Amino acid sequence: MSEPNAPQRDTDTGTPAGFSRRSLAAQAMGRIEPETRAVVMPLHLSTTFIRDPDNGYSSGYCYARPDNATVREAESVLAMLEGAEAGALLFGSGMAAATAVFGALEPGDHVVAGTVMYWALKRWLREEAPRRGLTLTFVETDDTEALRAAIEPGRTKLVWIETPGNPLWTVTDIAAAAEIAHAAGARLAVDSTAASPVHTRPLELGADIVMHSGTKILNGHSDVVAGVLAGAKADAFWERIRGIRAGSGGILGPFEAYLLMRSLRTLHLRAAAQSAGALRLAERLSLHPHVSHVLYPGLPDDPGHAVARRQMQDGFGFMLSIRVAGGEAGAIATAARVRLWKRATSLGGVESLIEHRASVEGPGSPCPPDLLRLSTGIEDTGDLYDDLDQALRGAHGD
Repeated sequence: MSEPNAPQRDTDTGTPAGFSRRSLAAQAMGRIEPETRAVVMPLHLSTTFIRDPDNGYSSGYCYARPDNATVREAESVLAMLEGAEAGALLFGSGMAAATAVFGALEPGDHVVAGTVMYWALKRWLREEAPRRGLTLTFVETDDTEALRAAIEPGRTKLVWIETPGNPLWTVTDIAAAAEIAHAAGARLAVDSTAASPVHTRPLELGADIVMHSGTKILNGHSDVVAGVLAGAKADAFWERIRGIRAGSGGILGPFEAYLLMRSLRTLHLRAAAQSAGALRLAERLSLHPHVSHVLYPGLPDDPGHAVARRQMQDGFGFMLSIRVAGGEAGAIATAARVRLWKRATSLGGVESLIEHRASVEGPGSPCPPDLLRLSTGIEDTGDLYDDLDQALRGAHGD
């Protein structure tokens, strides 16, 4: 049986070892389809596979619920991008990926998670974790001492952080969090959706598992819902996660994996453009008379800037938020007046999105009511700024 996530490249034309992640991703690991010599691997849709005469499966494939060749192709690129020794696992959504990690815990286990995190997952944890026998502590994970104090040695089995944290873009020190978690016998999982492996590789900083909503910048075209887990080592916990995916049928569909594979080939170009655009917008918006504050770790006066400089490379990501003078009414009025930005949820696509996040998250959200979340796409940055400028001025009667 072929090893999951193992490179299956043609020996004479596959991309050799020793090249950068960017080059390997651009060539999808350099694989050549052996029959036609195509540079794009085919889409495998079959749900079942032929047994050998001895009842074995020498092809490595038996049935599509736990495994698929197209999914493996995308997983191998993701594992390479993250430096994941255990490989990567693709799920049908980011939530499916994240909840599989919590599903691998045992009743009675204690979890420490960030106060600032993806709201849907935080809501799921509050509702579902107690039913599964898990106990939770939410803490400001960017405060290293607060994180350390929240740990219960012997009981804490998982520390879950998101950095930068949605939608305030707080930055947690991954290396410090890993040291704290491991000292207590816990694992560290990092939601790195807003950073992508282009800007941050948590496994290299000591994390055990990295999670992405593949729906976001990894795919980047607003046409695939997917989730990713990448593991530092193939231990018993990782195998439980793999078993949860196989048993629950949570694997990503082959067509979605095919589209995701297409997108990963341009990830570095898109991430660079979107990060550069976000920084330019943050700098200009920080001077705008109708913006009271810009939340972006790339700004020198951001509280997380020093940590971000240490653990992020080649930019600070594509997400930022602005707090609008005039409060909630001013923020909602601004979002109503944009023309180029799109009023829609999600993030990471090539089109720029704007959202009044407090309206989405509702009561109990740490999101201020005057905040607008901005996902920077690849449009002309001057156009994006001008559109926000006219919307802000119009909302304030200028």
